Amino acid sequence: MNKISFYLSLFILLITGTAKANVLLPSFFSDNMVLQRNSEVTIWGWASPFEDVTLTVGWSKEEIKIKPDNQAHWEVKLKTPEAGGPYTLHFKGYNELTVKNIMIGEVWLCSGQSNMEWSASIGIDNAEAEIAKANYPNIRFFTAPKVAGTSPQMNIVGNWQECTPETMKYFSAVAYFFGERLQKDLKDVPIGLINSSWGGTPAEIWMPEDYIAKDPILAEAAAKLTPVAWGPTEPGRTYNTMINPFVGFKLAGAIWYQGESNVGSTVYDKTLAGLIKSWREAWGDDFPFYFIQIAPFNYENDTYGGVIIRNSQRKVLNEVPKTGMVVVGDVSPTDDIHPRDKRTVGERLGNLVLKSQYGIDTGVVYGPLYKDITISKNKVTIRFDYAEGLYFSSRKSELFEVAGKDGKFYPATATIKNNTVVVSSKKVKEPVTVRYAWHNTAKPDLFNGAGLPASSFLSE
Repeated sequence: MNKISFYLSLFILLITGTAKANVLLPSFFSDNMVLQRNSEVTIWGWASPFEDVTLTVGWSKEEIKIKPDNQAHWEVKLKTPEAGGPYTLHFKGYNELTVKNIMIGEVWLCSGQSNMEWSASIGIDNAEAEIAKANYPNIRFFTAPKVAGTSPQMNIVGNWQECTPETMKYFSAVAYFFGERLQKDLKDVPIGLINSSWGGTPAEIWMPEDYIAKDPILAEAAAKLTPVAWGPTEPGRTYNTMINPFVGFKLAGAIWYQGESNVGSTVYDKTLAGLIKSWREAWGDDFPFYFIQIAPFNYENDTYGGVIIRNSQRKVLNEVPKTGMVVVGDVSPTDDIHPRDKRTVGERLGNLVLKSQYGIDTGVVYGPLYKDITISKNKVTIRFDYAEGLYFSSRKSELFEVAGKDGKFYPATATIKNNTVVVSSKKVKEPVTVRYAWHNTAKPDLFNGAGLPASSFLSE
């Protein structure tokens, strides 16, 4: 008998033999976990079919009877109280199992590619000082390992950790700063952050494969993805292994930082909207979804691919309910696809969520967002939402362009008037379309009174 066969036989013996199929839990139901407050949360796991299992809930002392089905699977729904802890969950069947140091608070799924994955250990602004002060025992981290698969998985390796300088150092920096910002204004509410991200990955691998297959636009876009050496590009591969295990785990919402690996797509608005809808369908919950617009960057041999993604993200904000977007182009260099100022990114996202979801006044949380245009002769007046106090960061803007019916764009003179922008070009007598910051490296130069930048846009 070889070593692999031996250990496999030993595992089967433990599961089916004397251990009598002990009560087992997914790894994210473990010590130090956070459960969503004031909710009905689902807990699930495995035990011997029809085994009598008793669950004692720490915050209510309630005893719940559990009966696994003939697939050895069980699940129960628990009502959670207001924020607090620590609590325990105690299971008693053929074995006894206690999950300790459970906090009740706000749980967020944090996903995307490298800018979400990026940690302080890799390199962020003020890394040494940020690491040193990261002592927040009520912020908890769970990091999903990078694993891909062809079929949906029910479990994932990992464990919850309290936020310390050592654990923060290797966790998503954007997610950490987001969680820190939430806890500052939510006071003593624990924050649970699940980081499930993989650098260099396209959005399609984070969606269920069958969802993409049913949509011709998504399927065509997925078929055009070019295989790469550093990660999967096939639909569903990381959804199966890094998202599906969490499906049903009650969330406050999700944050998403991805798009660079989809540069070249002209339908990313459909892709991102599909991802949001597919996750909500899987959970059976229209939870809020917030995302970070990708930053200006000099993509080789490509002038407009990046800005098309930025505009697609802006369109999703208008088309998909319960979404929010943060613009960070003003704090990102165009020669580094991994901006090191992760604090500003996380804090802007936190301010947006605190105001949108928790009703806390954090001031203006959006930069100017294109609303509509009106045309009078050769002048176009552009209106924006969140436009109070519009200003250009330099004496004048060089980023507005106008086009006539022929679709050819020319640089436009832009002036600010009553919190609108009026643009015109001597080369376009009858303008039809306006665009702003419309190339990959265009850093925003239009801001509102809160100092937040305007998103790139193409007038619809």
